[in-house]
Amino acid sequence: MKYLLLTIIQVSLFFGASAQDKKAEQILDAMSAKYKSLKTFNANFTYGVEGANAKLTNVFTGNVIVKGNKFKLKTAGQEIFNNGKELYTFVKETNEVNISELNTNDENDFSPTKIYTIYKKGYRYAFKEEKKIGSQTYEIVELSPTTTKANVAKIQITVNKRDKSIKTWKVWDKSGKRTVFRIDKFIPNVAASDATFNFDKKKYPGVEVVDLR
Repeated sequence: MKYLLLTIIQVSLFFGASAQDKKAEQILDAMSAKYKSLKTFNANFTYGVEGANAKLTNVFTGNVIVKGNKFKLKTAGQEIFNNGKELYTFVKETNEVNISELNTNDENDFSPTKIYTIYKKGYRYAFKEEKKIGSQTYEIVELSPTTTKANVAKIQITVNKRDKSIKTWKVWDKSGKRTVFRIDKFIPNVAASDATFNFDKKKYPGVEVVDLR
């Protein structure tokens, strides 16, 4: 009897952890397929902390160019270059660039190259609602981490129902703080050579290089 109860508990935990919302899965799979089909993309975005009145504070804007597993991100006085092997983080205020190796296995990595596939590992997901914003209809899907070790409590992704593009990305931390990322302009398949994603020291006179590899 003891072993039977243990078996029932283990099976229940397994199916509870693995069962997923089919509607949410269809939305996320379609969104993921859209971004994977692009050779490159360029996006302007806004991000900030959402208050109780749904307004953003500590607001910043930025731009990102993505090509496969490479990206260049520019925001808040920083430029981040990911060439697929190393990460270069340039801070304008100090005229310093830090070089580090990529950790592709970091489950808390919300890099621009992973936002459309992160749901596939370490998260449960569920469809929340449809919402009309202006002339567009959006589908909202909520992701919850399957481990208590995660730095986030939950994530909500708002996807355009018509073209499956991401409109917003809202992240709750364990204290309840909500950080919102909003896509303001999106351009698919822009011209971007591999040199775009390498830090060129010659373009930053006097820069101090800190190699953390």
